[in-house]
Formats: sequence, C-alpha cells, structure tokens
Amino acid sequence: MGCLALNASFEPLTIIPVRRALRLVIDRKAEALEVDEDRPFRSESAEFPTPVVIRLVRYVHVPRRLRRQVTNTFLFARDRYSCQYCGKHRRELGHRESLTRDHIVPLSRGGDNRWTNVVTACSRCNLRKGSRIPSECGMRLLSEPAEPNEVELVWAVRRVTPIQVRYIRMFYGEEVLRLISH
Repeated sequence: MGCLALNASFEPLTIIPVRRALRLVIDRKAEALEVDEDRPFRSESAEFPTPVVIRLVRYVHVPRRLRRQVTNTFLFARDRYSCQYCGKHRRELGHRESLTRDHIVPLSRGGDNRWTNVVTACSRCNLRKGSRIPSECGMRLLSEPAEPNEVELVWAVRRVTPIQVRYIRMFYGEEVLRLISH
C-alpha cells in the first residue's frame, strides 16, 4: 500500500511509494500526518514509522489536466463496475462473462469514443445489442452517460486505506467517496 500525499492546503495529490514519502519527511519537505508504527523502516542507525499520509510543507501548484481519455479502467469506475443495461455488478457475472465497453451508437454507424457514447456492459448484453442502437433491440440504459469529474476519476481507480479515505473526504466530501467504495 502506498502513502497518500497531500498538498500544503490538504488537497489530496496522489498515492506515492512509501520510500519516496519517507524521503520527503526525512528531508523536511513533508510532515507525516498518519503513520503505521507496526511496520517501521530501519537503517543502520535509525528506525522510522511507515508514513501512511504526508502533507507537503510548501504548496505545489497543480495545473488542471487535459480531459481524461476514455479507458476501460476509468469507464468501468465511472459506471461503478456495473452493466448499464441489466445492472449486474462485476461480482455477479459468471465465469465466462466480463465487463466490456459498449458504444451506444456503434462505431460502424458513425459513433465515437466520447464519454457520452460509451457505457459499461456485461458481455451478454453487449452481444445481445450487437451493432444496433439500444432502442432497436428493446434495451434501455439505466443511467445517462456523462463525462466524469477529473477528481472522481483519479480517486475511483486508486486503492486507499480507511485512514487515507478520511483525508480525501475532508477535502472533497462524500461525493468522491461514493466512487471509491466500489
């Protein structure tokens, strides 16, 4: 498990390797807010608790990134790992079933890979729909696809501990946490 790095403003930035976090703390570029005393790092002359959450001492300007491209990882996270036609969660899918990307307007009919034209579908629903529009085969979407918020995407695909979740909640609120707990 990595270490949650916060900006000086307590904005969650990313998950970094524990060794990198420890180096930032030792160099006094960050302070450890939460540590794991049960897993210390040892050197010849010192022992340090493992940092779980650190906060940078100086504020780092983070430019807002360009739009995120549609990848299956982000698409499935946006759709909460559930088929947008039948509602089955990935945990409910059979041995030979899986989640797939479905184009609402198929590529063969002029559709594209925009966030508003792709949804998560189980392999059974995707096969049933084929290269048709949902209404042509009696299927309905459970929710309207939209481009997700950058923050929701980033945190939806990260593994975070309950301690780290507290800091993400403190800065972003419950809405982002809804996606994290998939």
